[in-house]
Amino acid sequence: MAAPGGGLEAAEEAEGLVLGRLEEEALKRRERLKALRQRTLQNQESGEPESKIPREDEEEEPIKHKEIKLRNYDPEDEELKKRKLPPAKPASVEDTVKEQLEAAKPEPIIDEVDLANLAPRKPDWDLKRDVSKKLEKLEKRTQRAIAELIRERLKGQEEELASAVGSAKQEGSDSD
Repeated sequence: MAAPGGGLEAAEEAEGLVLGRLEEEALKRRERLKALRQRTLQNQESGEPESKIPREDEEEEPIKHKEIKLRNYDPEDEELKKRKLPPAKPASVEDTVKEQLEAAKPEPIIDEVDLANLAPRKPDWDLKRDVSKKLEKLEKRTQRAIAELIRERLKGQEEELASAVGSAKQEGSDSD
């Protein structure tokens, strides 16, 4: 029952890999058990406890101790006195503190105070703001009315001038 594309064969191969790996692990486990049995038999024959005999897998590592640094403890033993550290001198923090204080000083933002900006507004400033648009309209109308009045006067003066010129011509023609 082979499916097209080899789907069944791929599944069998994957299963075979898993079984192969499991078999390998089982063999390794059996070998370890055999080695353990042999060690226990050797221990029984020699009479030594199991923990004293090193395993084949493990390597003996040298035990490392930390170097003892004696800062506050005053030892009485001469060998330990050699390990004692000299007393630490406190570091001078004056320069650091001065720099931090200088950095923390705020610089003045405003050198001069403008009194006009500090003075309160006049009490009627909102009324002037509201009325200003209406006043602009009225100002335009006033200017138009003044211009119209000036034109009328000029027309009236032109008529008077024309009549005066006309009358002067008539008087001059009468004398001839």
